[in-house]
Amino acid sequence: MTVEPHEPAERLKRLDEFTLADLESVRLVLRGDSVIDWHRLNITSDAEVDDLLRAQELHPDEPADRARMAAIKNEAVSYLRRHFEYPIPKPVEQATVEELIRMASGAGHRQMCACTILKCMHIIHHLEGRELLFMLPFSDQEVFHNVEEKIYRVIGSMLAHGFPITEFIGGRKNKDSLYTKLLSKQETVAAQIYDKLRFRIVTRSADDIFPVIQFLTKKLFPFNYVIPGQSINSIFHFRNYCLGDAHLAPMLPEMQAGADDETTPTDNRFSAASYRVIHFVVDMPVRLPRKLLERAPSGAWPLGPIIFVVCEFQVIDRDTEAANERGEASHAKYKERQKRAVMRRLQLGMREMKVPGQAHAHHDSVPPAPPSEAVLPPPPEPPLRPSAPPPGKKRR
Repeated sequence: MTVEPHEPAERLKRLDEFTLADLESVRLVLRGDSVIDWHRLNITSDAEVDDLLRAQELHPDEPADRARMAAIKNEAVSYLRRHFEYPIPKPVEQATVEELIRMASGAGHRQMCACTILKCMHIIHHLEGRELLFMLPFSDQEVFHNVEEKIYRVIGSMLAHGFPITEFIGGRKNKDSLYTKLLSKQETVAAQIYDKLRFRIVTRSADDIFPVIQFLTKKLFPFNYVIPGQSINSIFHFRNYCLGDAHLAPMLPEMQAGADDETTPTDNRFSAASYRVIHFVVDMPVRLPRKLLERAPSGAWPLGPIIFVVCEFQVIDRDTEAANERGEASHAKYKERQKRAVMRRLQLGMREMKVPGQAHAHHDSVPPAPPSEAVLPPPPEPPLRPSAPPPGKKRR
């Protein structure tokens, strides 16, 4: 297949250049949907096909990767036949992965079959990448280094090319923050911490957020590996925002996942009601260098060179960021509320306290226990920090 020439690699799309595929990708990120619930792709050019594959860290021009893609496709076809006796036309079964993507953007029975195969490939690729990660004989720190190298390379290039980003901060959650987070959550399981690696992008204006997210889905992570149910969008009323743009508005009726106007606010009980942010979690595909793969056991070799590592992203415009750091929405206030709740939980557990003249107070609003009931003396009030913390700190 002849691949059409790409647009300049480091250029942000304007909203009036968005395709339906671009808008649907951004919508999935904002809402935290699953690509398994889609019924079609809307990819219209060979360059977009190539971008999608490379976002998965698959290199179509490398023979080993072509063999890997074929193996994943064949396993998907075999699975569908084994468990569902799913009828697949020969032209679909024999298609390359690029041809499947184009078919999935077409119409008719072949389109539906191609979509079905690609969904299964998505799951197989992810599971095998996860299996490879568990088989590798090196630490989280080595894995994180490779993830950070990829992210800093892409974001650094965006900054170098003058993208409308006023600030970028990345980091790893330190041990004390992990302890506090787990102690503040009912599900105290380390595997459910999504932000051991977290990255924050501040844009010049709210209108820059859609183009920046669209670029990230092309060059850093594929939209299909945004973790469902983990997105927060408390900035955009999506439908109204699109209706206000002459180019985006006509696409709304064509959007397969709907175009409701709901935001997806945070369920973090320590965040103020006025807090606004775009937050999402990605299972980032990372292609490992050969020197690391050589340390893997032989049983890992058929799994390819790609692992998946969970990363958290925040995207926010600078005006919203400034508003967040005023009053109850500030990071200092957030940490104060969280620390008080953790100490209360450590001292009292989930026990409800009887308050004179009331029934039972919820544990989130328990007053200090009477001396006869207190496990420890009430903790001192934590001092407020004199200035706002770095924007890279986040709350989830």
